[in-house]
Amino acid sequence: MSSSPLHRSLWLDRPAAIVTDAWRALDRVDVVVLGAGLSGLATAAMLAGQGQSVVVLEARSVGAVTTGNTTGKATLLQGSRLSQIREAASHEHAEAYVAANRAGQDWLRRFATDNGVHFDARTAVTYAATDAGAPTVEAELDAASDLGLAVSATRSLELPFSVTAAVSLPDQFQVDAMDVLDALVRTVRRHGGLVIEGVRATAIEAGNPCVISTSRGDVAAERVVVATGTPFPKRGAHFATLIPQRSYAVACRWPGHSLEGMYLSVDEPTRSIRDAHRADGSYLVVGGNGHRAGKGAPTAERVDDLFQWTATTFAGTEASHRWSAQDYRSTDELPHFGPITAGDDRVLVATGYAKWGLTNGVAAGIAISSRLAGVRPAWAESLEGRPPAFTAVGSTLGAGAKVAGDLAHGWATAELSPAPPTDPAEGDGIVVRDGVSPVAICTVNGITRRRSAVCTHLGGIVSWNNAEQTWDCPLHGSRYTAEGQVLEGPAVKPLAE
Repeated sequence: MSSSPLHRSLWLDRPAAIVTDAWRALDRVDVVVLGAGLSGLATAAMLAGQGQSVVVLEARSVGAVTTGNTTGKATLLQGSRLSQIREAASHEHAEAYVAANRAGQDWLRRFATDNGVHFDARTAVTYAATDAGAPTVEAELDAASDLGLAVSATRSLELPFSVTAAVSLPDQFQVDAMDVLDALVRTVRRHGGLVIEGVRATAIEAGNPCVISTSRGDVAAERVVVATGTPFPKRGAHFATLIPQRSYAVACRWPGHSLEGMYLSVDEPTRSIRDAHRADGSYLVVGGNGHRAGKGAPTAERVDDLFQWTATTFAGTEASHRWSAQDYRSTDELPHFGPITAGDDRVLVATGYAKWGLTNGVAAGIAISSRLAGVRPAWAESLEGRPPAFTAVGSTLGAGAKVAGDLAHGWATAELSPAPPTDPAEGDGIVVRDGVSPVAICTVNGITRRRSAVCTHLGGIVSWNNAEQTWDCPLHGSRYTAEGQVLEGPAVKPLAE
């Protein structure tokens, strides 16, 4: 295997950058969309196609956060999601979830076909490789069948290891998500909209018009769509009902090979498996080893484990890329796309996809654009009309207790950790006490940097992610560079010096 795979996703390793617009002074527009991932750009493309004036503002670059780091599966069979949702939600809401994802998948397939975006038809498979995992697969088979999916049980797979149970769903597909984003950006711009990178929104004042404060100045709009993974405004308190989850993926060159299916295990550690075919050859993409954000150190070992598992399981692979992604699962197991608070349709949000953003993200665009057009699908009405996630009392209280425990533990650990006599080694980071202040110290590219270790969102103590060389907050998933700049999450301000 290669000794130094690229630290970026296979999809972000592109021959040319996506063409976007330069910042300019902006007149009042109909809609400002925050976030140039799939949710934001799909919503913008739909709204622009309706004749709305649209501006998309992206803090980093198109696809830089979750969409560019996905595994790229557009499927209605999503591991064990359907059985989890059926257990946590009503049958009506489980049916609405499937309908939403079906609508998102159908739209994405049509859009890809109409815009020349290549995709591969695949059978989606959820499997267990252990006896302990077999009942979970059986529960998923039952739930998927009950919700109208044409699933079937199987034990015969093309994988180079035996399984104890599996459920399959034909006619699903996989895609390079960055190819989709490229086509969406071109669609938005063709309809007169703007897509501007390098502009971070920091506050929203809802009114008539809404005023969005950004790193480049204020922007006015009739409505705002917050499609940033987790909404950064504290209004609505979505951060309290979202659980940030990190997972890892590797790509390996796999010349002369291909798969008929795309696979996801229910065992721990999880394994997501698919192939990918590009101009420079064939690849095997393997994901897994997920954990709650900020709580999985040492993270580099998780990536190394994926490479090792892939090399020993699939002969002839050679490591080429490594990356990670962050997703958010809501405490009631259902996504949220709609008003940030009940009755307020000036600020809308899209979040809570639990790692299934290719279908849910497009469904969010359909729900939001149809709301503004005044004609809405029944599934959107059902999902929006459900009780707030706060009513999922057990899971919400559990998530809150976990956050409180992480907050107390982070401060207590920092208070007990005096500064070491030497700086951290290259690629390492530590949190120590400097007087009464927790300080984050790391060494990257030969430079040792010191920043406050206190997350600027709600005061959690960050921890070092040595796989990505970032500071991650375990409370609500805010992430920062080694220099302390915000990467993602509800935080909008950098770590203090």
